Amino acid sequence: MTAAIRSFQGATPRLGARVYVDPASVVIGDVTLGDDSSVWPTTVIRGDMHRIRIGARVSVQDGSVLHITHESDYSPEGFPLTVGDDVTIGHRAILHGATLGSRILVGMGAIVMDGARVEDEVIIAAGAVVTPGKTLESGYVYAGNPARQMRPIKDSERAFFTYTAGNYVTLKDQFLAAT
Repeated sequence: MTAAIRSFQGATPRLGARVYVDPASVVIGDVTLGDDSSVWPTTVIRGDMHRIRIGARVSVQDGSVLHITHESDYSPEGFPLTVGDDVTIGHRAILHGATLGSRILVGMGAIVMDGARVEDEVIIAAGAVVTPGKTLESGYVYAGNPARQMRPIKDSERAFFTYTAGNYVTLKDQFLAAT
């Protein structure tokens, strides 16, 4: 186990096939990373008080923070963090105790908060703030603080979901080959 991948209270991160975790990032505790996913420098994925499940071909880009909400009197069941497949999480994004589907682009610096639910095929613009408990409906671009539905996704944008996921699979394979 590297310093980037750390156990906590008996829970050790589980990595799928061909996963790249940059040595300058930290993945802690009850975390699962799906096949061909990548975690880039200075990212923190902290499954210390609840679980984090990340699907296949997910790119978590530089400086992002992924965390959960623990169980308490204020949040009886807490909020795990779940991310589907083919999701690109832009630089410095924060995902906290939310549920994200598949084929999503989370823009740079976007924040998705506790209990939010993002359906499949959504673009969250750079800097957008998805407030606690909000649902983002499939097929739209959301922007602003708080995030609001701006317009339907174009066909070219829909094709970009799997393009960018595949691009990061290729890049992480190059990093894996160099180690």
